[in-house]
Amino acid sequence: MPTSLNRIIQFASLVIGILSAPRTHRDERGLSQSTENAVLLAGAVVIAGVVIVAVRAYVTSHMPS
Repeated sequence: MPTSLNRIIQFASLVIGILSAPRTHRDERGLSQSTENAVLLAGAVVIAGVVIVAVRAYVTSHMPS
């Protein structure tokens, strides 16, 4: 019994150590934030282009001949 209790304590301390250890990898949010901004900007440009084309087509079709 002491052996299994010892293993349980070791496992619990290992889990606690892993969960409380500071993260050593670098933060890569900068790349994903830049990518997100680029995608949003491209989407805004596409939407603006569609609106401009639609307004131009509407105005052109309603101009007197």
